[in-house]
Amino acid sequence: MNENGTLHKSNGRYALRFERFFPHNPEDVFLFITNPCYFSQWYPFATGEMDLRLGGNIAFDDGEGTTYKGTITELEKPYLFGFREVDDLINISLQEEDKGCRMIFIHTFNDDSWAVNTAAGWHRCLDVLMQIFNGKPIKWHDNSTELRKIYSEAFNIGR
Repeated sequence: MNENGTLHKSNGRYALRFERFFPHNPEDVFLFITNPCYFSQWYPFATGEMDLRLGGNIAFDDGEGTTYKGTITELEKPYLFGFREVDDLINISLQEEDKGCRMIFIHTFNDDSWAVNTAAGWHRCLDVLMQIFNGKPIKWHDNSTELRKIYSEAFNIGR
């Protein structure tokens, strides 16, 4: 399975879409996606503060003095988790498949000038989520440059 993200344009906005397969049931995967302890390990700037309910807040800190809150916009355990982070939307859905589930991760945003860097970043974050889920020590691979090249060519941006 190709784990690279794809870029889509719709109604003047852009969406990065990633898919990952987990050989586990949606209930188990959902816990790793939404548990603040795990969420803060794979999701950028997450502080570990999360009010896991529709309309609940998620706290973020960019590490450079800026803090902000996201708002949970979709929550259907164990299949759907979505939230608004400033102007961006993050939607994570889980679909039962074979002997596990498929996670579909979609980040919707306005400005495509960051699409390549954002895709490379999410690719790395989702790799870490897989490591956490599989009980492996977290290792952030030094593959940002390679991923930016792959996504730049795939999205035909910057040419």
